[in-house]
Amino acid sequence: MLNLDIEQTQLSREEYERFSRHLILPEVGVEGQRRLKAASVLCIGTGGLGSPLLLYLAAAGIGRLGIVDFDIVDTSNLQRQVIHGTSWVGKPKIESAKNRIHEINPNCQVDLYETRLSSENALDIIRPYDIVVDGTDNFPTRYLVNDACVLLDKPNVYGSIFRFEGQATVFNYEGGPNYRDLYPEPPPPGMVPSCAEGGVLGILPGIIGVIQATETVKIILGKGETLSGRLMLYNALTMKFRELKLRPNPERPVIDRLIDYEQFCGMAPPSAAPEVPMLPEMTVTELKALIDSGAEDYLLVDVRNPPEYEIGRIPGSVLVPLPDIEAGPGVEKVKELLGNRRLIAHCKMGGRSAKALAILQTAGIEGTNVAGGINAWSEQVDPSVPQY
Repeated sequence: MLNLDIEQTQLSREEYERFSRHLILPEVGVEGQRRLKAASVLCIGTGGLGSPLLLYLAAAGIGRLGIVDFDIVDTSNLQRQVIHGTSWVGKPKIESAKNRIHEINPNCQVDLYETRLSSENALDIIRPYDIVVDGTDNFPTRYLVNDACVLLDKPNVYGSIFRFEGQATVFNYEGGPNYRDLYPEPPPPGMVPSCAEGGVLGILPGIIGVIQATETVKIILGKGETLSGRLMLYNALTMKFRELKLRPNPERPVIDRLIDYEQFCGMAPPSAAPEVPMLPEMTVTELKALIDSGAEDYLLVDVRNPPEYEIGRIPGSVLVPLPDIEAGPGVEKVKELLGNRRLIAHCKMGGRSAKALAILQTAGIEGTNVAGGINAWSEQVDPSVPQY
């Protein structure tokens, strides 16, 4: 159980009324509610997972919440990031979250860290808090949060989501496993698509985020059985929960310092390594000029997925999804379509098309990437093409 100073933490008359449904629970009671008020929780991210867990932690009576995020609210966030509203589009997420938290519980202290969590600042930011809740969506930050929690001996309440599936567990709690026991090594860059590329059911992060909030409250109360040592898997399409056992790996390398996590995850080359040759690129305005010229000596390939192609497309583009190129048949299709023409490829923002071109390059097909993808096309050339 967490060592919390509840002797100095008293409930006001208003709080007795506010938390009355907690107070009549034998597992919570007055002492448990004082523990919740005395506790401090740091949430990394105010996105799909951070939104519901912050709402429910504030409503539960957590006395101090820290929020780390450097992003602004975007319209595409509102499908799942329920702590934000339309009036906050274009404004900092942490300010939006603080405003909503205080609407729910004005007694909650909210600390804001409008910065990217890094190896330089993670220990200082995490140190004052009792529990860390990981609401991030990328591998470098997950490893960073894990290692910082191990070094500072803080419980790490973990969740992740993708499309219709989610998972949750508790790391580094009472001798239990940590993130490196689940993922000793990160996947190759680009192997696991982001939600921006693969999509996510908007309701899914609500379910996983609430599970994270539940585990956080249980740790503070010292009640029940946590997910430490258990990885909970959820499939929204089949409405099934599964559970896998997790154990500490006795051969796991000792975590004694924070490292360069971008480099560890293969997203940044070592400083001493030679520069990787960049693929040829063209801007969307250059592509527009080429299309308007009536030239026929090029093939424009769209490597997004079919549902994305239905949302909007660049005139004259041919759909060859990246998974088909990765599996092999797409490479043959591009060869058949290309003939003696030059290849131009695009996706949503430029990342997947660069990956497709790299694969095609190994098959002897050179090509040019459209910088910024169809999002840049919508912003700079044709606003009638929806952004998503």
